[in-house]
Amino acid sequence: MRGWASALGFSQIGVAPVDLSSAEPGFAAWLAQGFHGEMGYMAAHGMKRARPAELVPGTLSVLTARMDYLPRGTPPDWQARELARLQRPGEAIVSVYARGRDYHKVLRARLQKLAERIADEVGPLGFRVFTDSAPVLEAELAARSGQGWRGKHTLVLDRGGGSMFFLGEIYLDIALPASAPVGAHCGSCSACIAACPTGAIVAPHRLDARRCISYLTIEHPGAIPAPLRPLLANRIYGCDDCQLACPWNKFARTATLADFDVREGLVGSTLVQLFGWSEDEFLRRTEGSPIRRIGHERWLRNIAVALGNALRASGDGERPALRGALQARAGHPSALVREHVAWALDQGEGGAPD
Repeated sequence: MRGWASALGFSQIGVAPVDLSSAEPGFAAWLAQGFHGEMGYMAAHGMKRARPAELVPGTLSVLTARMDYLPRGTPPDWQARELARLQRPGEAIVSVYARGRDYHKVLRARLQKLAERIADEVGPLGFRVFTDSAPVLEAELAARSGQGWRGKHTLVLDRGGGSMFFLGEIYLDIALPASAPVGAHCGSCSACIAACPTGAIVAPHRLDARRCISYLTIEHPGAIPAPLRPLLANRIYGCDDCQLACPWNKFARTATLADFDVREGLVGSTLVQLFGWSEDEFLRRTEGSPIRRIGHERWLRNIAVALGNALRASGDGERPALRGALQARAGHPSALVREHVAWALDQGEGGAPD
């Protein structure tokens, strides 16, 4: 199976058992504390997320797979280069994983092919494939199948591949021998916790999504809380800071597929350029991209915040263009956009962060 998986672009596969009962108390406590924010789907299915055989009756084992996503040609010093973008407040930062094709589409299609290849070999087979698309404890299954260990930022880490990879699963109605899990290798390191701009990693292995920039710019539908807006800096879609700070990511591997190559406009563009996209242009440029799911309104909301932060951080020479871009959207039909534009313009008038 490893050869088939490799041919499809997966870097590793493993097999997890279906008994995840020991993970249920931690998941229940996370929900009880409200750390999932407005991601109602996290609670909607109860404990099915931790019970594969309830989600897909007949499931006897779970094949896990991971796929590296650093764009081909990424240089060895990519972490430093990405962090340097934060020193250029007028530049828009899109999370590395979202710069290419939507991973849901890529992984789902290739997991389906892998499952069909297995069925060709073993005979009639019941299966379902998932990738961040159903009530599945993906990181837990990955860790239990030897893909790596859970880092203090809650992501899966591998000694030979860091954390820059996507996860996917195939629920199978055949019992395969489980892979051996690996030990944790974070030790006393807390670089990810220290690096989080908003303090969202409230304790090792405990993330309050309500403070996470990835949640705020992607999952959160309403106004971004004013006290957190300055902390977004120029990040307009997602955040990689905990991964950029992680020493293990010096071993992160580049993708083998062209799907994750960078799309034009998503690296090195200015906030002013991206804020100028009409809805039609946004839809055209993000077709087949994970960014499209947030819609044009949230796209403008996020960039407005970043423009306000840039106004506060930039010199007199850059401010007119930033202010002009915001003023052009001051009368936008969306109250959500107007609110964030007004806040951003206030930053240029010497307004202190709320």
